[in-house]
Amino acid sequence: MPDTSGSMNSTTLFFGRAAFLAPLGFWLALLAVAAAVVAGFGNRQEWWNFLLGFTILKWVFWAVTAALLISIAACIVAWRSGALRELWWGVPGFLIAAAFIGLMSSYVYTARHVPPIHDISTDTVHPPQFVAILPLRHDAPDSAVYGGPAVAAQQRAAYSDIVPVILPVSPKTMFDAALALVREAGWTLVYANAGQGRIEATAKTRWFGFKDDVVIRIVAVSGGSRFDMRSESRVGRSDLGTNARRIRTFIAKLRERLKSR
Repeated sequence: MPDTSGSMNSTTLFFGRAAFLAPLGFWLALLAVAAAVVAGFGNRQEWWNFLLGFTILKWVFWAVTAALLISIAACIVAWRSGALRELWWGVPGFLIAAAFIGLMSSYVYTARHVPPIHDISTDTVHPPQFVAILPLRHDAPDSAVYGGPAVAAQQRAAYSDIVPVILPVSPKTMFDAALALVREAGWTLVYANAGQGRIEATAKTRWFGFKDDVVIRIVAVSGGSRFDMRSESRVGRSDLGTNARRIRTFIAKLRERLKSR
């Protein structure tokens, strides 16, 4: 009768290692995602430079990739060996890692499909100018000077819907509505003058807390008031479409707020 003890021992050892891999994949994925959260939170709290935060993210990506592969292997072995209890570790590990990789992939996809610009304005010919915010941008890598025709052309090609808004309301009514929306958004209000029709504020991105500056200009025109808005990042060549989304969202809320006026 053939001796199968060696084969059985190898199988037992293999499945024993798989039981170790399933929790390993889960905790590696969980800790990596936690590190990604801390990378952004630390930058938001100005504990470190954003470059360090991005370096952490680079290592997080490799850790999550390893967690994904480990979890997949653990799930396969658990299923084939009948050790289904290990799926309680393997499946969540896989889902956490896959979700994070999907999120990071969405950022990469967006970066490749939006123009590499970070200054968006409804008026690209005579964009609203920053005044009160300029001292706050003294050490910002990105200049507050508008990029001119080159930037305007890229914006028109990608965000053709971002244009001046004219509504049949008084400048004071539009100003009050815009100021209320700035406050509701939680932006840091830097300057507001109803007589000048000017509002300047600073917004922060959700994850890394990057500061983007906003200036709003409201003037009287025939039949009502004209609204212009400019949103510009302080850091980075591309804003991944953040400034355009901010302006779109603000204009939609402004229209809704003034619809019944």
